[in-house]
Amino acid sequence: MGFDFMEWLQLGIRWIHIITGIAWIGASFYFIWLDMNLVPPKQGGQKDKDGVGGELWAIHGGGFYEVQKYRVAPPAFPDHLHWFKYEAYFTWISGFALLAVLYYFGAEIYLIDKSVADISTDTAILIGIGSLVGGWVVYDLLCRTPLIKHQGVFGLVLFVLLTLAAWGLSHVFSGRGAYIHVGAIIGTIMAANVLMIIMPGQRALVSAVEKGEQPDPAPGIKAKQRSLHNNYFTLPVLFIMISNHYPGTFGHEYGWLVLAGLALVGILVRHFFNMKNQGRAKQGFVLLPISFVLFFVIAYMASPNKEVDTSGPKVGFNQVFQIMQDRCVSCHSANPSNEDFRPAPKGVKLDTAEEILREVRRIRQQVVDTDAMPLGNITEMTEEERKLLGQWIAQGAGKD
Repeated sequence: MGFDFMEWLQLGIRWIHIITGIAWIGASFYFIWLDMNLVPPKQGGQKDKDGVGGELWAIHGGGFYEVQKYRVAPPAFPDHLHWFKYEAYFTWISGFALLAVLYYFGAEIYLIDKSVADISTDTAILIGIGSLVGGWVVYDLLCRTPLIKHQGVFGLVLFVLLTLAAWGLSHVFSGRGAYIHVGAIIGTIMAANVLMIIMPGQRALVSAVEKGEQPDPAPGIKAKQRSLHNNYFTLPVLFIMISNHYPGTFGHEYGWLVLAGLALVGILVRHFFNMKNQGRAKQGFVLLPISFVLFFVIAYMASPNKEVDTSGPKVGFNQVFQIMQDRCVSCHSANPSNEDFRPAPKGVKLDTAEEILREVRRIRQQVVDTDAMPLGNITEMTEEERKLLGQWIAQGAGKD
């Protein structure tokens, strides 16, 4: 019994990615909520004299908390100041490590689908990394245009650009590969916002306070703006993180459009909660039913639409069994011949008739309704074979 180093390496990195991601997104949710719930201090009080712009009382975990936010900076520098940055850095670092281990070292399986684009591993990796760098450059340049003064229009333009990126990547990579790179582009933008905009702005603020100078509010305003952008990115990124479990999304013929629609659902839900945090829940409440309706419309539109001809000759089980032997059991077996998959992915084995019949639903979902399997079509399953499997299932998936 051998030790599967890569399996445990992926598990460890993924676990770190989730832990740090929860910390980062949690901080984003909390501070946006906090900023929108601050109330001005009582006029003429000590806090007003000290430059406090807003305050909030809260109770949690059996204790009372008082939070204050200064308009620009406190009159005296505190002894202890907590910086929120490592959550962002380690989320990106662990995410890129997972991207490299799974999609770059395993490019021929997870990233490249030769039926989409017959490209080399090196080309695929260069395109992937280039998309991350290019995504940040385009976004940052966009933020430096007058468009940034019109947040609604800015958001719409950014959404269209990311949708175009999803469309373009779906013509180069596998469905999974395209989705994960859109998520990586957004994650890179978020982390770069922290590293290159938010943290420098905060350092300038701290430096001015330490020197006894009047801080320039402009970097802080820009940092707050980028923090809000990051807040709206969170739910689309979370969807992409779990999307590889749902081939009906990335495996759809128009998977890029499904991604855009579900990202819009996440943005609308996030906007509702931000409006609620501002005390405008009644005005924003309509966004929730719109989001739910949009979600189910996308689910309906993304439903499998491949026609299966049931009028043809009966497909014998021997034909199905042979397809499984030729295209599937190199991975989905008690003893996979493909060294990249030991043990069989998700415990799915297709060695025997009983195992095949037990997995009919998954076979239909992964092979017939979508082209999610074989991964990257590494075993070169043909459309004719997919049609035969679909016809066999439509005829009752018998063992005869």
